[in-house]
Parts: sequence; C-alpha cells; structure tokens
Amino acid sequence: MMMKMKKIYLVVLVLGALVTACELPDNVNPKAASEVPATTLFSNATQEFMQTYDAISMNINISRFLAQYASQVNYTDESRYNFEDRSIPDTYWSWIYLPLRDYQEVRNLVSPISGSAEYNLNRDNKLAIVDIMEVFMLQSLVDYMGDIPYSEALQGTEDKTPAYDDAETIYRDMMDRLRDDIATLNAGAGAGSWGDEDIIFEGDVAMWKKAAASLLLRMGMRFADVDASTARTALADALNAGVFEEGDIWQLVYPGVTPHVNPIYDAFIVDNRFDYAPSLTIISRMEELFDPRMDEYFSQIDTSADGSGKFAYVGLEYGLAAAVPYNSISHFGDGMFAANYPSVLSDYVEVQFLLAEAAARGFTTPMTAVEHYEAAVTASIVAWGNDAADAAPYLALADVQYDQARWKELIGTQKWIALYNRGNEGYASWRMLDWPVMDPPEDMTQADIPLRWPYPFNEKDLNNANYSAAATAIGGDDIRTRLFWDVTPNSDNPSPN
Repeated sequence: MMMKMKKIYLVVLVLGALVTACELPDNVNPKAASEVPATTLFSNATQEFMQTYDAISMNINISRFLAQYASQVNYTDESRYNFEDRSIPDTYWSWIYLPLRDYQEVRNLVSPISGSAEYNLNRDNKLAIVDIMEVFMLQSLVDYMGDIPYSEALQGTEDKTPAYDDAETIYRDMMDRLRDDIATLNAGAGAGSWGDEDIIFEGDVAMWKKAAASLLLRMGMRFADVDASTARTALADALNAGVFEEGDIWQLVYPGVTPHVNPIYDAFIVDNRFDYAPSLTIISRMEELFDPRMDEYFSQIDTSADGSGKFAYVGLEYGLAAAVPYNSISHFGDGMFAANYPSVLSDYVEVQFLLAEAAARGFTTPMTAVEHYEAAVTASIVAWGNDAADAAPYLALADVQYDQARWKELIGTQKWIALYNRGNEGYASWRMLDWPVMDPPEDMTQADIPLRWPYPFNEKDLNNANYSAAATAIGGDDIRTRLFWDVTPNSDNPSPN
C-alpha cells in the first residue's frame, strides 16, 4: 500500500533555464505582487496555461503531432520525433511553471481568514478553483513525462534540484486533492468565487464542481489497467459529485484581440506561419467512415489540373522528411482560424466516452456501454455543427456500431476522432486504449512512435542526480518508455507495441 503523500498546493517544477529566464531584479520581491490584485493574477495565469496547453507549435507543444491530428509542412523534425533541436520538453515544462507561480501568489493574496463568513466562503471557493487548475496542469506534465518533482518542489527558486516523485503516487495525491476541492466548493446562497475574472466559468461554482468531478473521472480511469479498485472508486466518487452533463464544456473562449487569441489564429494569422496541416492519418480514417464532421474539421482543395473545381480532402502524409507545398493539401477547418475560437480542457463528450469505457470494463455506470458510446458520438457530431439525426446512420456503420468484443478499438477510435484539435488528451487516449493504428513517419516503423516526452535537457545538466534517479525509476528517459498507466498494449494493433 503506497503511503499517502502530504497534501501540497503548488508544485514548482524548477529547472535551471527556467530560473534564469524568470529571474527578477534584485530590488523586486517576487513574493509581493503589490500592484497586481489576485483577480488579475488568476485570470492571466489561466490564459497563460491555456495558450501553452493548446498551443500548436514546434517550439512549445507538439501534442497534435504525436496524436497524428496534424503534421508539419516544413521543418519536420518533431513529426519525425526529433525533440532535441528545439528543446520542446524544456519549453513546455517551464511554461507550465509560470502560471503555477502566479497561482501560488494568488493563494498568498487570497488565503488570509476574515471575520466575515461570506468572505471566508468565497475565499474557500476561490482556493478550490485554483487547486483544480493546478491539478489539471500537473496532470498534463505527468501524462507527458512520468515522474516529476512534486513533494520537494518549492514555492520559489531557492532549491534548483528537487527530487522527482513517483507518477502514480502523484496521481493518487492529486485525486485526493480533487475530492477535497469537490467537498469544499459551495454554490449555495451567498456563495461566490472569482466572478468575471474567472475567464472559464465566470464564477459559476457549480460548473467548477462538475469540472473537478470530470477530471477525477479521467484520472481514475487511467488506473483501469493498473488498479481496477482505484478506478472504480474514482468513478463512483465522480458520479456522486456530478460530472459534466449534455452541453457542458470546460473551455476558454478567447476575447479575440491579440494577444488574447486562439493558438491556431496566433500561429497562422498573427505569426503568418503556415507550418502545419491535418494529417493523412485522421483524414483517411474519417473518409473511410463518411464522417459527417469532416467539413468542420478540414478544408477541401481543388485537385483538378485545370482548376475546374474538383474538390477533395487531401491529408498531409505523416512525418515526411521533405517539405510539402501548403496549398497542395487540406487545411484546418475555417472556423478553427477564428481569433476567439475556444481552447477546450474537457466536456460532456469526453465524459461519455470515459463512462462507455468504464461500462465496457464491467464497472457500474448510469447507462450501458453502448448507450454511453452512442451518447458520446452523437454529442460530438452535434458539437461540430451537425444534427443529432446525422449520427444515426453513422452509428449503424459496421466500423462504428458498438460491439463489446471490439470495445477498445471502437471506443478508442471514436474518442480519438472526437478529441480532434485536443492533442494532449488525444495522445493520452491513444496510449491508454491503443487505438487507432498510427502511421509511422517516412523510413520509420511502429517501434519508433513515442509513448512519452523526454525530460527537459536542462534537468540533465542542472539537476542531474535527481534526473538520473527518475530516469532509472521509470525505466529510462526514452520516448518508448511507458507511463505507469500504459501497461496493456493490444496485440491486434501494432502501433503502441
């Protein structure tokens, strides 16, 4: 039985490059944000994280490439699994730290207890919401790399060499934090939270409670192949608290004014870069199924030699070594280029797929596996601008219709399709459920497809002893090392093996 870690509210994932990049002048006290109110810090930190988590960038976040939703038109290193030239793990690791640091200052500013019961109630709600966001952020790091600094990490930059904690232990501790947050959140009379400074739910405490429960469900289901009892308990706790219902979505809708814009708009329109396009992997799979979401997911291009208008979807073959002309392939759907297009953390669709998976495994769920599965697929089709009626013929297709004997393949493939443009969770789902079959890059094999990100390169230089211990503990700092929850590859699908 693993000893429960002490509860902590912030983890600073310290690495030398980050410390250097974030150093403050000697005459500035980093603990005293005297001119920045907690509300501003909270909203700014939240957007900072969202734009990192949802970034489509060969310099920041390559999750869409690893999930094979997109590939690189040129500068193709990352689609070919070369993560060294641009030190992407260092950037993501450090850019997760920045909003975490701000959240800690938010805690410092909000924490004092007042004599007012209303103030204290609002304070408790605010702190629980901050904690939910911290757990989400840290889960993304664990899901990419495995063991990370957690219990020894500090609130500042004093200790640049924290030990790494076991990923499974971190997961269990963060799930307990979510349970505490759910118990703390109070949406009753007189209760408040962040109000308009909450750029996610606009101060809606009830929605934050659903978000915490839905995240608990996600994290709990990661244990399904490792410790079914833990998964069942988390499932029951999440359902008891109340997960997302139809139409619910955990997202940031951007104001649409630079720099407060969607990451795709930022990459393509603001930076005027056309370096990425939808991959052939997902386009070909959806074409095989006559998927009604394709018009919203992708653009078509004129494939006729004379420009007469023979339009078709043309996916970018994944992981090509040579550059491909941007105008020769399909692009992301037009709506995704809007400056205010939202970044999504979770939603009802994901919850229904998780419940379908739970039911397929024999866990107790509100409906059957087929009912949850069909609810998930239907909700995704509707969310992308179609009618619910469009889902019926789609769900009747032989390669879509639910079959318990093929539950991993069907749920895994449909969840992967539905998570399009959510590379972080799409990549995690593929590793968890082992479907669909991915395409290895040019001149590579299935054995080259990454199962994790490597640790930051600066950790090797500046925290080597703890880095080396962590690398040994997880089985090697290698892109083919499995995370603790990725333990049962499907022999019918060669890609994760």
